[in-house]
Amino acid sequence: MSKQRSKDYRRRIDNALATPKLQEALHQFGDAFLLSREKAFSGHDFEELRGNIATMKTGVRENHAQLLQQFIANAEEAGAIVYQAKTAEDANRYIADLAKNKGAKLAVKSKSMVSEETHLSAALEQAGTRALETDLGEWIVQLAGQRPSHMVMPAIHMFKEEVAELFSKETGNQEPAEIEHLVEVARNQLRQSYLDAEIGITGANIAVAETGGIALVTNEGNARLASTLPKIHVALVGIEKLVPTLEDAAKIIQILPKNATGQLLTSYVTWIRGAVPCDGEEKELHIVLLDNGRSALAESPQCRDALNCIRCGACANVCPVYQTVGGHVFGHVYIGAIGIILTAFYHGLDHAAELVKACIGCRSCVAVCPSQIDLEEIILHLRETVGDEEGIGTGKALVFRKVMQNRKLFHSLIKAASLLQKPVTRGEKTIRHLPLFFSPLTEWRTLPAVADKALRETFNQKKQIVNKPRYRVALFGGCANDFLYPELGLDLIEVMNALDVEVFYPQEQNCCGIPAIYSGEKETAVELAKQNIQALLADHPDYVLTTCPTCAMALKHNFVEHLKDNPAWADRAEHLSGITVDAASFVLNQLDGAELFAGLAENEKITYHDSCHLKRGVGVWKEPRSLLETSGYALVEMDHADRCCGFGGSYSLTSHPDISKKILQDKVRDIQASGATCVAMDCPGCMMQIRGGLEKSDVPVRAQHTIELLAEALRNKKNS
Repeated sequence: MSKQRSKDYRRRIDNALATPKLQEALHQFGDAFLLSREKAFSGHDFEELRGNIATMKTGVRENHAQLLQQFIANAEEAGAIVYQAKTAEDANRYIADLAKNKGAKLAVKSKSMVSEETHLSAALEQAGTRALETDLGEWIVQLAGQRPSHMVMPAIHMFKEEVAELFSKETGNQEPAEIEHLVEVARNQLRQSYLDAEIGITGANIAVAETGGIALVTNEGNARLASTLPKIHVALVGIEKLVPTLEDAAKIIQILPKNATGQLLTSYVTWIRGAVPCDGEEKELHIVLLDNGRSALAESPQCRDALNCIRCGACANVCPVYQTVGGHVFGHVYIGAIGIILTAFYHGLDHAAELVKACIGCRSCVAVCPSQIDLEEIILHLRETVGDEEGIGTGKALVFRKVMQNRKLFHSLIKAASLLQKPVTRGEKTIRHLPLFFSPLTEWRTLPAVADKALRETFNQKKQIVNKPRYRVALFGGCANDFLYPELGLDLIEVMNALDVEVFYPQEQNCCGIPAIYSGEKETAVELAKQNIQALLADHPDYVLTTCPTCAMALKHNFVEHLKDNPAWADRAEHLSGITVDAASFVLNQLDGAELFAGLAENEKITYHDSCHLKRGVGVWKEPRSLLETSGYALVEMDHADRCCGFGGSYSLTSHPDISKKILQDKVRDIQASGATCVAMDCPGCMMQIRGGLEKSDVPVRAQHTIELLAEALRNKKNS
């Protein structure tokens, strides 16, 4: 990727972050969407619905050639003219030549992201045909000289005052910023165009193989006008929109509006099969089936599930990065998590190189995807590809390949850091200010100091008295628990011992490898997986406990994926995955330990922050809350409890600290608004981010790990 493109990307980030109205608009929409979506799916089993979509779309991908030929045959039999375009240029040439041959001066377009993908409007203009957007949002961004910032709601980033200013320039009148009036202005400005246009251009949400027909799912009447009034209708359709039957199409229509806009059903579902009479004359229907990288995507084992996408746009609706910088930053043509993947295959990896790094990895998109696409996993693969293509940088390569893979060297350097930090920490556990070019790291949050003694050094000094252990468990500390918060590991011993569980700490364990994966350095991640499997299974633990959900994801999922094709390691990775448990759910589910803590805590008002990888990765969110409430803490829910805190490891330190800062500010506001004096969580990374933000903002709320609070409750019992 060129340096200029990188500079342009950073400039767009700076501009977005300097536009608080943008964040206001996107946050308002995001909050309203979650409420509407929840209401729309009331009485429906979302997991079942999206499982059906995933199964159906995977079947389409596996039988695509056959279904494509079936669709073409049935569409042509119904009177449509079908053209298969291999590239965007091919599709544009066909449509532009058609317009030229018909002498078309005006083409009216309904909203179509695939036409944005091919830059069709510009191609038509060059051929002498004016392309007019008739979707309200698309017309707004066309007047503004912008591109859509959302796949479903193109102008979601704009306020009515901005729209009124645009419309005033178009009409020559001072148009008031009233939504009903602005809609009427658009209607009056666009109405005659449908009658004047020689060509109407639409996309399609669905192409049905058994009928050769297409379906448009819309909220405005413009798509019906554009597809019926002009003598020629062109439907530009991505080949991934195929479904086998009308019954399969109904499955998509059942879930698409609910997941896209929180509606039970859109205003219009239009079915079109073949050319229809138009003022007594035959109407031409041209269906342009576009490939443009889709076949290449289908051939990628790591990425092909992205073709299951039904273009609801929900992955952007819930994305904290999108809500902070918008689609003009977090996208190329397609936006959000799915946009990163489509950009790589439809427009080239160079256009996606920065976008793959912009993803914070919170998995919000995965949780709401109606096609069960593991978007984060695909994006991480693309990061690896970018790393292979461009390199990860000399500094990162040195750290990952020469330092982290060498456990003794890695830990020796951390030990050295604990000594070198003394002039900065001045004996405190928190770093409030860093000097020189490191100073931005502590401008908006404090940082934890590296502990004088790591957990691995103090673990065996903690006396354990367990006469008849129910289980003997290994603790996987992870870097944060080991080197930043060793007291958390000691608290875990206290909690486990109280439940008759003996804990040991395998000294040969190393970093879980997630930082390497998130930097596109798979080689190091695979080596670390082997080191940790060897270390953790050597002494045959009954379970392996983690206090960090990101580490839990690595042990339970990543290690298995890294080594599934390695006969010497695959079974061992699977075994480790099966015995790895996060600490809170282990206490509640495996040990049935809630009763031990009942009523021991002081009645402190606390709120709970859901760590991204705990809730959306490991599937745990009820267990910590249950333990805390049973213990006697007064639990109050904050707004957006499961919204990312903005940490993301190196994301907040070196990659995108400016975006991380904004996301953290949102989290701190929600914590304050809850009225709690303590915020609990189950991730040391979140603890580092949130505690640092609270301290830097002088907010008198403490941030504690659930295990720390359980240990605190036990000490209350001993001291009472």
